[in-house]
Amino acid sequence: MFQIPDKNTNMFVDIRTSLFAMYLFLTGDSSALSNWPYADNPSIAILIVLFSLLIVIYLMNLLIGLLSNAIEEDNNRVSYLMQKAEVLAEIELFYLLPHQRRWRTWFPEVIHYYADADKTQIEIKRLIKEGEWDTKEFTEMRKKLLEVLQIKHNPIDNEVILEKLKSNEEKLKSNEERLKSNDEKLNKLEKLEKLDKLEKLGESYCEKLAKLEELEKSSCEKLDKLERLEKLLEEIVQAK
Repeated sequence: MFQIPDKNTNMFVDIRTSLFAMYLFLTGDSSALSNWPYADNPSIAILIVLFSLLIVIYLMNLLIGLLSNAIEEDNNRVSYLMQKAEVLAEIELFYLLPHQRRWRTWFPEVIHYYADADKTQIEIKRLIKEGEWDTKEFTEMRKKLLEVLQIKHNPIDNEVILEKLKSNEEKLKSNEERLKSNDEKLNKLEKLEKLDKLEKLGESYCEKLAKLEELEKSSCEKLDKLERLEKLLEEIVQAK
């Protein structure tokens, strides 16, 4: 009638069994928490609900969404072909014997590729428009492709070059405007410097005038003193 207590009665006594109990709870097995009545321990029920919402629902769906976005970004033919080329190169370098690398059936000298003419024409026009067509590699092959696909292309009259020239002209105009504004600023600075010099000259002139006035005052005082002395001398002479 009664359960005999053992090590699995309370799995949260040991850290190892507690982690295993959480793993079982993720799989849907809640037997590790069945020894506690939920009515007497409402906190356990709240923790179970929060655990199921945050871990089982939120984090699992978030992980699935991230994986699906990563798969959508890499799920294209270009990435598939690049991965395939890397695998083939690794096999050829590290897993083939020297006599196998010399087999003509596996490694022919010339490989022919099929390409749709319309798609090739669209791609070449895109490369010409973006300025990536005029390179120093495979010049003869590029000329033959233009002749076969009947694409008129003159590197001198390239639209990209014209656009670059237009952008350079706009930059030159903006630089000229900046130079004009800088010249105006320099003229203003020169005028301000001249005004500062004039103000300094005016201040020095005022200081000199003030000194002259002081000298005049001192000379007038000296003349007054001399006149008084002369009067005193005359009085002295008359008294004798």
